[in-house]
Amino acid sequence: MAKRTVPLVLLLLVVYGVCVPASAQVCRLLGQPALPLLSAQKDINIGAIFSFHRSALLKMHPFTSEPEPTTCISFNLREFKFAQTLIFAIEEINNNTQLLPGVSLGYKIYDSCSSIALTILSGMALMNGYEETLSDTSCSRPPAVHAIVGESNSSPTIGLASLVGPFSLPVISHFATCACLSNRNIYPSFFRTIPSDYYQSRALAQLVKHFGWTWVGMVRSRSDYGNNGIAAFEEAAKQEGICIEYSEAIFKTDPQDQFLKTVEVIKKGTARVVLAFIALGDFVPLLKVISQHNITGIQWVGSESWITSRTLAETKEYRFLSGAVGFAIANAKLVGMREFLVNVHPDQEPNNELLKEFWETAFQCSFSNSGSGGCTGSERLAELQNEYTDVSELRIANKVYTAVYAIAHTLHNILKDIKSSTKKIMDLSSQVLEYIGGVKFTIKTGEEIFFDASGDPVARYDLVNWQPVQDGSLQFKNVGFYDSSLPSEQHLQVSQEHVLWAGDSGQLPVSVCSESCPPGTRKAVQKGRPVCCYDCIPCGEGEISNGTDSSDCFPCDLEYWSNESKDRCVLKVIEFLSYTEIMGMVLCIFSFIGVLLTTIVSFLFYLHKETPIVRANNSELSFLLLFSLTLCFLCSLTFIGQPTEWSCMLRHTAFGITFVLCISCVLGKTIVVLMAFKATLPGSNVMKWFGPLQQQLSVVSLTLIQMIICVLWLTISPPFPYMNLSYYRERIILECNVGSALGFWAVLGYTGLLSILCFVLAFLARKLPDNFNEAKFITFSMLIFCAVWLTFIPAYVSSPGKFTVAVEIFAILASSFGLLFCIFSPKCYIILLKPEKNTKKQMMGKSSPKTL
Repeated sequence: MAKRTVPLVLLLLVVYGVCVPASAQVCRLLGQPALPLLSAQKDINIGAIFSFHRSALLKMHPFTSEPEPTTCISFNLREFKFAQTLIFAIEEINNNTQLLPGVSLGYKIYDSCSSIALTILSGMALMNGYEETLSDTSCSRPPAVHAIVGESNSSPTIGLASLVGPFSLPVISHFATCACLSNRNIYPSFFRTIPSDYYQSRALAQLVKHFGWTWVGMVRSRSDYGNNGIAAFEEAAKQEGICIEYSEAIFKTDPQDQFLKTVEVIKKGTARVVLAFIALGDFVPLLKVISQHNITGIQWVGSESWITSRTLAETKEYRFLSGAVGFAIANAKLVGMREFLVNVHPDQEPNNELLKEFWETAFQCSFSNSGSGGCTGSERLAELQNEYTDVSELRIANKVYTAVYAIAHTLHNILKDIKSSTKKIMDLSSQVLEYIGGVKFTIKTGEEIFFDASGDPVARYDLVNWQPVQDGSLQFKNVGFYDSSLPSEQHLQVSQEHVLWAGDSGQLPVSVCSESCPPGTRKAVQKGRPVCCYDCIPCGEGEISNGTDSSDCFPCDLEYWSNESKDRCVLKVIEFLSYTEIMGMVLCIFSFIGVLLTTIVSFLFYLHKETPIVRANNSELSFLLLFSLTLCFLCSLTFIGQPTEWSCMLRHTAFGITFVLCISCVLGKTIVVLMAFKATLPGSNVMKWFGPLQQQLSVVSLTLIQMIICVLWLTISPPFPYMNLSYYRERIILECNVGSALGFWAVLGYTGLLSILCFVLAFLARKLPDNFNEAKFITFSMLIFCAVWLTFIPAYVSSPGKFTVAVEIFAILASSFGLLFCIFSPKCYIILLKPEKNTKKQMMGKSSPKTL
């Protein structure tokens, strides 16, 4: 221990301006030693450093004479209240027979004046004492205190923790929240009873996100507290999708121009929410400038440093802070605290200048003035209502109280172990740091206290909302909480219905760079701007976004398509030729008309089956042809309706077989006409090979070939229903896939081959010398038939969807009507209108040939 403290003693000597002769064994301080402002020497002493004054006067030292003592200005009632809370806790512990029995605690309290240099000076004094004479033995004695409580600000605390850390002296802060202090490698002896800003920054980011604010401005202290806090907030905000419009840094000693510049940035900013991660002392000068410029309508979000400041809330000029929200340390009630505070009086220590200054500040009087503005000492603190006497907000004071109890419980545990192991009291100082890390206790407020591996407590915050009261001031209302010990999704709890927003409005403010993109659109970031500034681009066809502020549009599955709003995928319209639509109905009607006309012709032929015109050219083929035409008209119906496995197989095979049957009959009739002419030639015996039986066998044979082709087609690769998703993106074409293309074209090719053969033969027989030459009408019918099916092929290939089926049905109907009318209408005309020509003599009569 002696070797470790030598550098510190030398540093202290240098600070005090001591000239150390090489041979000297005893050193005497030049000037006055650093004495505590409040102290009580007891068995075990606790050190403390508070900022009793808000700042120290800066002086230029010429280094030609001994520097004068630092002058501190602007007495801080809140910090003095913290010091009295520490004394209150120590006296409560000394009166407690269960905690540290037989041992009394003392204290030594220094003023840092919010100065890093004075904080370090105070820390050295607490470690080394303040004797005027130093010797070699000074380095071998234990520290003057066993732990230090303080400081309130992060930057001075960083200096203090860096100073005492190598000497294993614990520092417990009640208000230093910088997350950097959790680094155990740099600050091995630092603890705190207030949560780290690591948690507060993330809690603030979650709060901003909870209210839907994605576009915020920031004002911070240009200190470790503000810089580290905002850095942690920016990191968390980025994860939450929050953008920062501007980030201004200020410090209380900045010139007025800096505050004016910051105010101008706030005025020109489009963000309606401003996060002030700023120390109270830095915030007050900025608020004064803001009040002068009458800036309203800003939703303030505050850090714990100022969000529960009674001074700000009771200043009517700062009423524009109404509606502010922020996280505060949980409040507590300390029984007997107010009575202790109001019992403080300068007469308790007549020579203590600090108590006199406190009294003068509290009552706005002076002991040096004997007139009307002078202090008499008879003033009563109990009648005073100010920041010092108010015990309704003991959030930070309770952390001072907790820090004292943490030290007391640590000492209690050490003494208990020493007593049980017969160790000497001399070992106490070396064990405080070791024991304090594992201390765990419950204070009388019901809160369980313990430290994690970084020296931090569990992060618990109250969500505070500033709401106006009748006297024109603002009150703090709890509207939620944050608890890091709960599951992550339950960390933040907000009662939003109880929140009053900026401008005393019940309407949640909106602070976004761009309005939310509705479902059906996606965000497109504006070039050169933060990701929160974007344009809303409608989703493309077949894409949707079903959430607000979607970054991308997502394509629908193959069987789905986007609706008009582009916010939902709906089943694509399935397209097929239906019986219920007009085109399907029209084709059905024509199909039934064809069946009806064919039936009428069949009935007419049956009634006149014995007449020459019916019997001519094989009446059996005529009836078979009429039957096949009826099937042709009916097979067109199989193409209408939703395709199924059976309908797909039926429609193509029925079409192929019925048309071959039809063409075979026509071909038989054509051949009979040709053979009949040859039979009239002398010596011809050809008709015996083309009698009725042979004609019927030829029809059956030709049709059987088509049937075999169809059976092979259905066996190898039959047609099947198929959803065509490629032709149209927005709808599904339900059609029949032909399966084997070879089978399909074989059926059509065979039908076409018979048609061409029939056409050629009929064309050759068109001028045969017969009064009623049926070949002429067969030629016409086959000409129509071939023309229809030749035009069908390109139309079939190019027609989309249900129009493909419609073209196929049209070809079937057109060719069937062509055969019906061209072959049978002349005969029906003679039967009905020219019965005198329906005689054998007339049929056999010769007439001059006519060209087609």
